[in-house]
Amino acid sequence: MAESKRLFFAIELPADIQTQVIHWRAQHFPPEAGRPVAAANLHLTLAFLGEISAEKQRALEGLAGRIRQPGFTLHLDDAGQWLRSRVIWLGSRQPPRGLLQLADMLRAQASRSGCYQSPQPFHPHITLLRDANRAVAIPPPGFRWSFPVNEFSLYESQFIQGRTRYTPLNRWTLTTE
Repeated sequence: MAESKRLFFAIELPADIQTQVIHWRAQHFPPEAGRPVAAANLHLTLAFLGEISAEKQRALEGLAGRIRQPGFTLHLDDAGQWLRSRVIWLGSRQPPRGLLQLADMLRAQASRSGCYQSPQPFHPHITLLRDANRAVAIPPPGFRWSFPVNEFSLYESQFIQGRTRYTPLNRWTLTTE
């Protein structure tokens, strides 16, 4: 029997934005605030698929390849903390419609393919710190990063030698209009 993979659809942060966010995080959150997510692992999850077979992966890749949607600009200008899930996150005060539509399409396809989707509303975010056990001060408004989103990817999550690594397996380009 073929091995399953732990997969998710996501938007990758450009390298320069990753660097800026990591620097900002180091300036605003003390080391004891939580376990920092590695710069290379910073992403915005669109749809979590879980452990899936190679057959289901191929089917979902085929469905993702049929999506025709224009790209959009993502503004990262909000931050917060979820004590229950113990994460500190970076997000968008007003997520672009294109982002919400893309996530809705991918989540619906995943659900129809038998991948559990949380009943919680989609809250686009980038996890900055994990294991944040205590409330921390969130930096005041005034920070902002913006970048064009022209593609989304399918990632594999692997735990190797004590580290989580996210590897892109496939990418799809959003239309120019």
